[in-house]
Amino acid sequence: MHSNKDNLRVLFEDNHIIIVNKRSGDITQGDKTGDKPLSDVVKEYIKEKYNKAGNVFLGVVHRLDRPTSGVIIFARTSKSLERLNKMLRDKNISKTYWAIVKDHPKKEKDTLINYLKKNPKNNKSSVYPKEITDSKKAILHYQLIKKLDNYSLLEIDLETGRHHQIRAQLASIGFPIKGDLKYGFNRSNKDGSIHLHARKIVFIHPVTRDEVSLIAPTPDEVIWNAC
Repeated sequence: MHSNKDNLRVLFEDNHIIIVNKRSGDITQGDKTGDKPLSDVVKEYIKEKYNKAGNVFLGVVHRLDRPTSGVIIFARTSKSLERLNKMLRDKNISKTYWAIVKDHPKKEKDTLINYLKKNPKNNKSSVYPKEITDSKKAILHYQLIKKLDNYSLLEIDLETGRHHQIRAQLASIGFPIKGDLKYGFNRSNKDGSIHLHARKIVFIHPVTRDEVSLIAPTPDEVIWNAC
């Protein structure tokens, strides 16, 4: 699946920032696969739409895993990039995720606190109950929103943003995300996606100071549509 600017789904744009609804399979920025990253697609879109000569500035504020879909912010100026990076560090950007997981959790809402350690060799995070060397504390809150026959739709708020945090923590309590083979779901989704979606983002605009609150529509897919 190759992205191009014609199927770019823009949720918000002004002179300072552009926010898009990433499709599963798109990479946020260039990596060793050599596939065209979303950041390049957004640059092309800006270049063409505003008839810009020369290079277009675009700052990557945060990332989403390749198989994940949903809302992602890019900065159009170095000033807004700097401010957004600080807001991210200070936890002033609120992100809500939706995940479709196997079975039905016994607790309809819960807070998970673990320690995650990333293994760069297999690009996977392991979950520990106590701190170990090189591990980082990971905290998430989930709430059950809907039960399907074999799955549950959970809404997740992150307190920390660790590598594969939602995927690893939910799998550690026995509820891997649909399609996520890496974290123990029993079969992959046909298109290589996982049912994890960055659903909502809320923050104060770094320049105008207005509140920005956006919801990204879920992928057009059978199970998502049932939610």
